[in-house]
Amino acid sequence: MCKNYNLIQGEGRADIKAWTNGVPFEDQARQQLDNIASMAMVHSHIAVMPDVHMGMGATIGSVIPSVNAVIPAAVGVDIGCGMVATKTTLKASQLPDNLSAIRHAFESAVPHGRTGGKRGRNDRGAWHNIPEVVAAEWKKLEARFEKICAKHPAIAKSNHVNHLGTMGTGNHFLELCLDENDAVWIMLHSGSRGVGNRIGTYFIELAKKEMQQHQINLPDVDLAYLQEGSQYFDDYVEAVEWAQDYAAKNREIMMFNAIRALKSQLPVEFSTAELAVNCHHNYISREHHFGKDCFVTRKGAVRAQKGEMGIIPGSMGARSYIVRGLGNPDSFNSCSHGAGRVMSRTKAKKVYTIADQIEATKGVECRKDAAVIDEIPHAYKDIDKVMEAQKDLVEVVYTLKQIVCVKG
Repeated sequence: MCKNYNLIQGEGRADIKAWTNGVPFEDQARQQLDNIASMAMVHSHIAVMPDVHMGMGATIGSVIPSVNAVIPAAVGVDIGCGMVATKTTLKASQLPDNLSAIRHAFESAVPHGRTGGKRGRNDRGAWHNIPEVVAAEWKKLEARFEKICAKHPAIAKSNHVNHLGTMGTGNHFLELCLDENDAVWIMLHSGSRGVGNRIGTYFIELAKKEMQQHQINLPDVDLAYLQEGSQYFDDYVEAVEWAQDYAAKNREIMMFNAIRALKSQLPVEFSTAELAVNCHHNYISREHHFGKDCFVTRKGAVRAQKGEMGIIPGSMGARSYIVRGLGNPDSFNSCSHGAGRVMSRTKAKKVYTIADQIEATKGVECRKDAAVIDEIPHAYKDIDKVMEAQKDLVEVVYTLKQIVCVKG
């Protein structure tokens, strides 16, 4: 297999292997990667995906293998964030010419967005009355959650059951797409919502306190870590693994409700049994690489073992890809999680206008107002160049283009 990555070496630190040929790679992100590579816990090297960009402490689009320690901020606060996509038996010709009713049906079926500073059931992005399917699935998660909260009561004060089956804000979305054969797909992006945010924030602060207590100097305070055998290590891993399960279930419930909403708008029967993919891209996993058992933190990266299916979305107006992993060991069997931002949300709102957003999302039934300008396709890298840069990590199985997009 050809070496498609750039090797970045440095004195006294782990190597960095970056799949960034032909795509922007900002200096701030490079500095963050240098910081992480200097930490003794890093095993072998760090893999960098082509959608790489600066994050909080740890770089988005990075794969960090660590031995006997984990960095909570490298996982982040949207624990288990990821994608699910389902292929239907519908064809484009079976859809109505005007897709507005389908978008509104999706918006009614899946709570999304946020009402100002409100939390709890008064937030439009949460359930006001818990549906039966949500209550039933929460029961399967509840015992483990209560065990975590018994040791860390602060985590209980979070949106949990009332966020299960809801989408959130920012770059989270629900889409109706067409593939190259005009087959209809439903695809969505979300994670562990309020409860994952609480778990992530809580343990990031505990890790920082541990570093202070042991007077450990770090290249960046947000790289505070929990050492195996330390007071909170096992509790953190337990909480993260639970949040990842919550996130996967969250996506399953939203997909169930989205399928039901689509069926309510069409006079034809359809099924969804042919192919479904549900994958995380912000998470930790116990794996074996280069001779050692380790924790692999994928922050904005998808596992792409040989034959494993994954999803790499573009932006609101760009193509997305259903891919099959090639199992490249140098990337720790990983690929990118999307296109990756080239500018901040704040800058996008300053640079672009509603007219720009309307032009960039031509042909897509979606919101085209000031509140979603930060998600304009121009704020993201060119997804085709991102795919070219990682052609030794995945092969494309389906190419999708959205025709309906719901944003939080």
